[in-house]
Amino acid sequence: MKQLQTLKNDITTTRIVESSDPEIGDNEIIVSIENFAFTTNNVTYAVAGDTIGYWQFFKTTKDPENDWGSVPVWGFARVIESNLKEISIGERLFGYFPPSDRLQLNPIKITDQGFTDGKDHRKELPAVYNNYVRLSGDPDYDDATDNIRSLLFPLHITSFCLCDAMEDKSFYGADQILVISASSKTAIGVAQGLKESTNTPSVVGITSHKNLAFVEKLNCYDQIVTYDDLSSVRNDLSTVMVDMAGSREVLGTLHGSLGDNMLKCLTVGMTHWDNEVTAEDALGQAMLRDRTEFFFAPAHIQKRFKDWGYEGYNQRTNEFMKARSLQSLDWMVIKEIDGINNFLSTYERFIAGDINPNEGIIVKI
Repeated sequence: MKQLQTLKNDITTTRIVESSDPEIGDNEIIVSIENFAFTTNNVTYAVAGDTIGYWQFFKTTKDPENDWGSVPVWGFARVIESNLKEISIGERLFGYFPPSDRLQLNPIKITDQGFTDGKDHRKELPAVYNNYVRLSGDPDYDDATDNIRSLLFPLHITSFCLCDAMEDKSFYGADQILVISASSKTAIGVAQGLKESTNTPSVVGITSHKNLAFVEKLNCYDQIVTYDDLSSVRNDLSTVMVDMAGSREVLGTLHGSLGDNMLKCLTVGMTHWDNEVTAEDALGQAMLRDRTEFFFAPAHIQKRFKDWGYEGYNQRTNEFMKARSLQSLDWMVIKEIDGINNFLSTYERFIAGDINPNEGIIVKI
């Protein structure tokens, strides 16, 4: 088995570890991971690995001190061994995997459509990450959309949840919504989704000069502002912020400028994860922490399961996802990388923030 591991206290450091293939146990299956997507969302998984528990999903091999982690990814796998009569060898799955070529699963709650991994170390983790889709039970499955599904499903589920949560609160009564890191795929999904909502406030995308032309071509923001021109953001309007970047400097500047007009700040991602400005800095102190919250999509998903039921939730999210997937054909270029070893240089580009926003990275195992 080959596994990409990341040093927990320094995510710029990685290693590839080879070990014996896992041995199948009672009521288990072993899958061969075929491919996975990698986006800035996965960088957030790594940065928040301890805080939110992302390091707990998949155990690392040859790691006696537990210093290394396995950054979770979304992708496809094929069953190569099975001790369950309900699941056949050769069956394909979609779900949450380690960047590895093998994974041992303990399927429970098995239906024709999917199952949950019942491994003890995953039981207390968010259910949405433990569920696997059985593609044989998906009547709408089309293998031509595999890459888009891996790349956009986890991101645009978050986009859907953000749009839904803000609409549910009547956008907190805001006159404008600021979307920070407007070129990120999750942000694009938010902006496109908000365009479909009624009574949506003005949506302002905030991005870098480097990505300005790309964001302008998307035509999903009412206004676009670059990071070096934050003073042009209107501070006389009541505002909701959706932050994908995690930059204390940007947040501090905007919070300080908006003051009481900053009604809510929903932080989602950490594309600027290496920002060294601390809360003790002047800008950091300007952050309005009592109006800021980390938006955790799985919690919103569980809320909507209760409100709408599983089928109602699926209907709404499927409509949203199909629309975003079609729109992605206009702006996303998929790049396939052959093998985990060849992915390392691209991983380094992600960590350095040097990935073009229109790139969609797929790693073939």
